[in-house]
Amino acid sequence: MLEPHAHLPLTVGRRAVARTGWAATVLVALLSGCSSSQSGTAAEDPRTAEPGTLPSAHVHGVAIDPGDGTLRLATHEGLFEVGEGGELTAVGPVIDLMGFTVAGADHYLASGHPGLRVDLPQPVGLIETTDGGATWEPVSRQGQSDFHALTVSDAGILGYDGTLLRSADGRTWEQLQIPDEPHTLAAAPDDSNLLATTQQGLLRSADAGSSWSLVETAPLLQVVTWSGDGTTAVGVDPEGTVWTSTDGAGTWQQAARLGAAPHAVAAAPGDGGSQRIAVVTDNGLLQSTDAGKTFAVVLER
Repeated sequence: MLEPHAHLPLTVGRRAVARTGWAATVLVALLSGCSSSQSGTAAEDPRTAEPGTLPSAHVHGVAIDPGDGTLRLATHEGLFEVGEGGELTAVGPVIDLMGFTVAGADHYLASGHPGLRVDLPQPVGLIETTDGGATWEPVSRQGQSDFHALTVSDAGILGYDGTLLRSADGRTWEQLQIPDEPHTLAAAPDDSNLLATTQQGLLRSADAGSSWSLVETAPLLQVVTWSGDGTTAVGVDPEGTVWTSTDGAGTWQQAARLGAAPHAVAAAPGDGGSQRIAVVTDNGLLQSTDAGKTFAVVLER
């Protein structure tokens, strides 16, 4: 188990950025780590993974399916299901899933690049599965958009492909403005509240992305997500420290230190009113069942 360190006082957002300028450099590196120049070619077709290890060097997303609670990994080699004992099952075709978000039980939206022998345009635009990733159907923007950041809520879909775009139905899109390039986008499940991690700090929108403001009280986060309860938010900073908020991202509390840069985070209500949190870092996939106080290793790098 990785134990949390003592709680540290939160710092004002802009000061946190200034004090951790090197952390912004880490964020820049990860923003460019899977750039379109690298992923512009079709994904290859390796579907083997060593037991107990991450199935890919590039894990772009992690999800907790709201139906059965299964962990899913969105990777350069496609979607993988993680069993309770850490066993891995490849699900569906090989698609480099650059953007990935959960719309419901077995219902996911994604973007990225097709693998070999996958009959989808390059890039795939917005694609959708309603069978847990076994099959994917094109929705819109095929051959146009490679959404590296993607999120969905009852208010609609928000994606970033170099431009921030919003859609109520996944087919008709409007262009929006955002103060800085988002590394991750996260929408509260039932409303228009959005979070975006950027180099200047955590941004929040209360109107489905039409306007944004800096969350001055938030730490500098690299990845962020909402839990299914709609009020709990979870983020991880560039050093691998987990932060949680129970008031809609207004105030943040420090949890465990994972000691490695994060790539993706997911959260869902757990047993006894606690929160279940999954984080992919440079070192592997870790999971907490006590709201981030302690983590257990599920898969190693």
